[in-house]
Amino acid sequence: MRILSGVQPSGNLHIGNFFGAIRQFVALQNDRANEGYYFVADLHAMTTIKSGAELRENSFKVAADYIALDLDPERSVLYRQSDVAEVPELAWMLSTVTPMGLLQRGHSYKDKVSKGITPTHGLFAYPVLMAADILIVRADKVPVGRDQKQHLEMTRNIAAAFNQTYGEPILKVPEELILPEVAVVPGIDGQKMSKSYGNTLEIFAPEGELRKRVMSIITDSTPVSEPKPTRGNTLYALLKLFTPAAQWPETKRLFTEGGTGYGEMKKRLLGLILDTFGEARRRREELDRDRAYVEEVLRRGRERAGKVIGQVMAHCRRVCGVG
Repeated sequence: MRILSGVQPSGNLHIGNFFGAIRQFVALQNDRANEGYYFVADLHAMTTIKSGAELRENSFKVAADYIALDLDPERSVLYRQSDVAEVPELAWMLSTVTPMGLLQRGHSYKDKVSKGITPTHGLFAYPVLMAADILIVRADKVPVGRDQKQHLEMTRNIAAAFNQTYGEPILKVPEELILPEVAVVPGIDGQKMSKSYGNTLEIFAPEGELRKRVMSIITDSTPVSEPKPTRGNTLYALLKLFTPAAQWPETKRLFTEGGTGYGEMKKRLLGLILDTFGEARRRREELDRDRAYVEEVLRRGRERAGKVIGQVMAHCRRVCGVG
């Protein structure tokens, strides 16, 4: 089964990214029946990032982060979207059969515009480029959260429209792969952890910076001697996420019995985060010193993906009459 997913290089990866997606990608990779294709979606990121230097550096960081977090370049295909010139070519072909109404119904587009983001053509046509990403490698399954199902449905509609227009089942219509439900990972302010909110705990942040962020987690004013509330408690939720099952009863008692201040609990959380990602953080530092290796991984990934991409584009060009 061929699985495809992309990540925008719009900022540093945080623990919400790990628990919400990357951990599942690594698990899928470990099943030999799966063939994972993962790409750095730098073309998509151009809708928000307007600095070439920033986008280039962010793209490197995301690739290095994925490798450090156990995405194995030998078992998975990791590549940069902009290295595949055929993607925007296919996107144009798909745009000629994509109904305007389909794009106008896009929840993500309407949501971003409502938040004040300038409504550019790139933002509006984002689902077409995403469809090209998926269809060009003949993906069988696309991992999505339940809130992302519409984008995949749009891809399925676009693929069906292309096949119907040209009278051949050229493009494989992908299916969704709903990732296991992961409890919403709260940010340091209690909202869902998101780069948009600036409330993240970054996996590879310097230890001093990570400590400062952890210690700034918003808590209530319950006295040290009193039991602490657990419902809606950000620190409680984060500790539960990182604490090994065998140690959880002890940690839970810190809240239910009182006698421990939030400061001590935050120090415990910091230690757990550093332990969980300790090996990945060491690997990440090594990759930062060996940027040539990361670029070689991306080059080989492009080469491996190119085999199926070439076949798909040859068929598409033939039926469209442009090659």
